[in-house]
Amino acid sequence: MQEMKSFGELGLSPERVAAVEALGWEEPTPIQQRAIPAVLQGKDVVGIAQTGTGKTGAFLLPTIERLKAGGGLQVLVLCPTRELAQQVSEDAETFVKGSTIRVAAIYGGVGYGPQNDALAQGFEIIAATPGRMIDHVERGNAKLGNVSALILDEADRMLDMGFRPQIEEILRRMPRERQTMLFSATMPHGVHALALQVTRDAEWVEATPEGSTAVGITERIYSVKPDKKTPLLLSLLEEPEWNQVLVFVRTKAGADALQVLLERGGISTDAMHSNRQMAHRQRALDRFTTGEVRVLVATDVAQRGLDVEGISHVVNYDIPLDPEDYVHRIGRTGRAGAVGTAVTFVTGTELGHLRSIEHRLGRRLERIHLREFDYAGMPQEKAPVEKHARTDRRVGSRLTEELTPEQLARILGHE
Repeated sequence: MQEMKSFGELGLSPERVAAVEALGWEEPTPIQQRAIPAVLQGKDVVGIAQTGTGKTGAFLLPTIERLKAGGGLQVLVLCPTRELAQQVSEDAETFVKGSTIRVAAIYGGVGYGPQNDALAQGFEIIAATPGRMIDHVERGNAKLGNVSALILDEADRMLDMGFRPQIEEILRRMPRERQTMLFSATMPHGVHALALQVTRDAEWVEATPEGSTAVGITERIYSVKPDKKTPLLLSLLEEPEWNQVLVFVRTKAGADALQVLLERGGISTDAMHSNRQMAHRQRALDRFTTGEVRVLVATDVAQRGLDVEGISHVVNYDIPLDPEDYVHRIGRTGRAGAVGTAVTFVTGTELGHLRSIEHRLGRRLERIHLREFDYAGMPQEKAPVEKHARTDRRVGSRLTEELTPEQLARILGHE
């Protein structure tokens, strides 16, 4: 394929080109180069692309070009999480500026009123989670008979979350003659089968090899004792380069406990997980985006669909059990050509998970051993480009004086 150097060369209208230029986008990403022309031609598309590669623009920009303002609901984007549905709707609102096309996000955990209004008024673009969307359909609030474009975003995650029955029910209520797009970071058997089921003569496009990570991300592994994770994190946070940090933990209880410990250490922190109300989760994200809080602690609810510019570091406080989750988590930094650092804490019992990640990536990740925190008391390896964290024993002791190491490890490691 001939490489395109501008959005205009892809066939987008001056209005869409102006919208992306207002965002500061200068050149289309690989997935945009491959998908936009196909979507403009009305083809079904199956796209394989990691987060942070511009896939939302790849399916929304050309789809908007084919819309008719005032024509009622024409585009339905199904997303696995509330956060992603909201992000897609916000991107769509940016792309349609200057037109009369209307956009709404529909998801659970909030009231029905505004969503009912958007559906009744025939908003042209809806980004929705499958559960709440089928709820509206069954209540008679949503009519899908005029939908001309269906987009399944993060299809692998939707299947992982058990949304296949809802997706199939929505498909049964849609016109057979439609344009269908399916985007997924991975293409396991279930997603591949779904892609074949829902698309016709689709053009398959792939932007990045499965399991790869962004070029601008520096990845490091810190060997750590379970009860030294928080002191190590606080020590790293003392470095000036750590200015906006997203920390992933395995459990909701662990997120709450770590938030308390970091705040006790003087770090402005908020937490986001599925047990917190949607309003609180949005407030946490807003505070993190604006810099009001420096650290956001999250479970995997935030690994996809969270699009925040300027995240300097992603920390896998708890190593992900699925190698693909590792790729998606660290993809929150180094986005859109920027650089970032991904740090993963690994205890002695988690080496098997680390090897699985390295096997998936096809390469060995850099190990950092700090004697103060290392589970084996190993000597420090050569220092990376970024300075090592301070290793003052007092960092952790002032925070955990009320908790024994066993209590701390139990709180942070289990529900």
